[in-house]
Amino acid sequence: MQLALFDIDGTLLTASGAGRRAIHTALREYFGGTGPGDYWFDGKTDRQIVRDLMRAEGHGDETIDARMDAVLGRYLECLEQELRDPLRPPALHPGVPELLAALEDRDDVVVGLLTGNLEAGAHAKLAAAGLDPQRFRVGAFGSDHESRPALPALAQQRARERLGLDLPGSAVVVIGDTPADIACGRSIGARAIGVATGRYSTAELRAHDPAAVFDDLAATDAVVAAILDQP
Repeated sequence: MQLALFDIDGTLLTASGAGRRAIHTALREYFGGTGPGDYWFDGKTDRQIVRDLMRAEGHGDETIDARMDAVLGRYLECLEQELRDPLRPPALHPGVPELLAALEDRDDVVVGLLTGNLEAGAHAKLAAAGLDPQRFRVGAFGSDHESRPALPALAQQRARERLGLDLPGSAVVVIGDTPADIACGRSIGARAIGVATGRYSTAELRAHDPAAVFDDLAATDAVVAAILDQP
């Protein structure tokens, strides 16, 4: 049995900038600024993004922590609005529907999520792109922990508690589009598969030593074989 944990933004879909616009709106309302414009959200949790941006604006952690929950609550409200923008709709990346269907047809794979998004934000993005969040049987989210490397062990724990699956780290595979996705599961011995549908090229992802790298997820059979660790 394999636990396949998918990142969302850049991996399963593009939200067309909805998350960035929403979090910037919330930060302006609660802090009066958005932080440096060249800051990349890729591979980070929503809480980490707020902290990094507001530290760069000169705010201390005590102030950031005091406003964090309010900022994230407002972010989720703004995200729902942004995701309904008909001019910038979310869209799935190539091969995603076919890959998920192929994995769901198997009895040796559990499909889950591992994402820096807050759980509510993750579900909103998936639904806006036409994916039922309930298709993902377990998940670990940015609302669970600010540090992304803490999330794989949490997903592993939830597979045990909710599904009765006591899986070793070697049975966990993280599929994502950033070096952070590739690195985050190493503490539990998880494998990683890189996909170059985000900001990073296949060469850049391969430099971080994933088990496999793909241009996108359209080669269904090859991606399934990589998830199952089949040569």
